[in-house]
Amino acid sequence: MGLYAAAAAVLAGVESRQGSLKSLVYSSSFQNVKQLYALVCETQRYSAVLDAVIASAGLLRAEKKLRPHLAKVLVYDLLLGKGFRGAGGRWKALLGRHQARLKAELARLKVQRGVSRNEDLLQERSRPGQAFQVPRFVRVNTLKTCPEDAIDYFKRQGFSYQGRASSLEDLRTLKGQHFLLDPLLPELLVFPAQTDLHEHPLYHAGHLILQDKASCLPAMLLSPPPGSHVIDACAAPGNKTSYIAALLKNQGKIFAFDQDAKRLAAMATLLARAGVSCCELAEKDFLTVSPTDQRYGQVQYILLDPSCSGSGMLSRQLEEHGGGTPSKERLQALAGFQQRALCHALAFPSLQRLVYSTCSLCQEENEDVVQEALQQNSGVFRLAPVLPTWPHRGLNTFPGSEHCLRASPETTLTGGFFIAVFERAEVPSPTGQSTGSRTSQQSSKEKEKTQSSSWCQHAAKHIVATVSPTTSKTTLIVWEPDSSRKGR
Repeated sequence: MGLYAAAAAVLAGVESRQGSLKSLVYSSSFQNVKQLYALVCETQRYSAVLDAVIASAGLLRAEKKLRPHLAKVLVYDLLLGKGFRGAGGRWKALLGRHQARLKAELARLKVQRGVSRNEDLLQERSRPGQAFQVPRFVRVNTLKTCPEDAIDYFKRQGFSYQGRASSLEDLRTLKGQHFLLDPLLPELLVFPAQTDLHEHPLYHAGHLILQDKASCLPAMLLSPPPGSHVIDACAAPGNKTSYIAALLKNQGKIFAFDQDAKRLAAMATLLARAGVSCCELAEKDFLTVSPTDQRYGQVQYILLDPSCSGSGMLSRQLEEHGGGTPSKERLQALAGFQQRALCHALAFPSLQRLVYSTCSLCQEENEDVVQEALQQNSGVFRLAPVLPTWPHRGLNTFPGSEHCLRASPETTLTGGFFIAVFERAEVPSPTGQSTGSRTSQQSSKEKEKTQSSSWCQHAAKHIVATVSPTTSKTTLIVWEPDSSRKGR
C-alpha cells in the first residue's frame, strides 16, 4: 500500500472509531511510520480547511472514483505539504488537472477570512501550542541497559547532560542539545520539546522507550516486586506493560489482555524489541476473564488503563474527527465500560493493589468512576495516598479524591492524565477480628498492617534500583482467541 492510500485508510479508521490515530498508523502495513504519521496528523489538523477547498473546487463531483479521505490527503500534500515529491503515481496526474482550481479556492478562502498565511486558517484549538511546550520524555529500558550508559551515549553524540532536574522550571527551559534526568523517575530522560528520537539507534534497539512521563506513572505506582503475578487488563500498545516487566526485572508473570488482534501483534513486536520475557499475551476481552480462574490465583497487582475519550492527549484534535469535547452519550458509554472493568478487576480474590488510569480530563471517566467503585467495594478497598508533593490532585468531588492524581501540560508539563491507586483495606470478619484479603494467605492483622505501610518504602526502593543490562532472548506466549468470545 502506498503512502497516500495508507494515510487515507488511517483517516477513515479514525472517523469510524476503529482506533486512535497513532494506533492505526502503527498497525498499518506502510513501512515508513514516521512519514505516515506526519502526513496523517497534518492532514487532520487542516481537515476543515481541506473540506472547504475540495467542496468549492468541485473535486469529488468531477472525479467520481476519488474517495473523500484520499482526496483530502492528496490535496493537503499538493497545497499545504511538500508536494508529491516523486510519489503520487496516477493520483499526481489526476490532481494536476485540478491544481489551478484548487489553488484558486485556497486563495479565495484566505481572502474571505482576511488572512495571508495557511496557518492562520486553522481554528484556535488546531494551532501548535501546548503540545510543543511539553518536553520529550524518554524512558531508559532497564531490561537492556541502565540510565548511566544511556546518558554517556548521548553525551558522546554531542548532547549536554545537565544532571537531575530540581523543578518543573528546569524542564520548561530546556533548549538545544541539553537534556536532564527527571526529578521523580530515575529511568526517565528529558529532552527539549522538539527532539525527535524515532530514528535513534537506541530506540530501534529497544534500549529507549518514547513514553510521556504521565504514562509512566501507572506502572511506577503499581510497583510490583520481582516475582509478582500482574494483570495488564487493557494492555496494547504495550509501553506500560514493558515498564512493568522492567520493574519485575523479567521475574514473575504478566498476563496482558487486549481484544484487538492488530494492536496485540504490534504489542508483541514492541515487547520483543524491549527484551520482555515474562509476559503472556491474550487476544481476549478482560471482562470475560474469570477472577476465580486458577491461573490468576496469585495475581496481587492489576493495571487497568481502559479505553477512554483521550481528551487529555496532546494530539486530541487529531485523534477525534471534528475535535471538541466528547459527546454526553459517548462519555456515558465509556464511563459505563470503565466502571464495569474496574469493578471486575477488584473482584480478583488475591488482589492487593490496583492502578486505574486514563488519558482523559473528564470527571465522568475519572473521579466518578473511582467513587462508584469505592462505594461498591466499601470497606474492602480504599485509595492509597501517593506522591503527596504531586502538584495536581483529583477534583474535589468526594472525600479522599485528593489521593487521586491528575496531570496536564499546564501543571505538570505532561499530557493530560488521571490516576487512582486502590489498595486492599482490612475487612472485619464475622467474629470482629480483622482479616486481610478474602482469600489472601496473610490472615493476621499485623501482616496486613505491615504490608500496607510498606508500599511507599518499597516503591522508593524499587524506583532507584538499577537493572544490569541484559540481552536475553525474548519468548512471547500468545494465547489463541476463544472462538465463542464476544467483543464488548
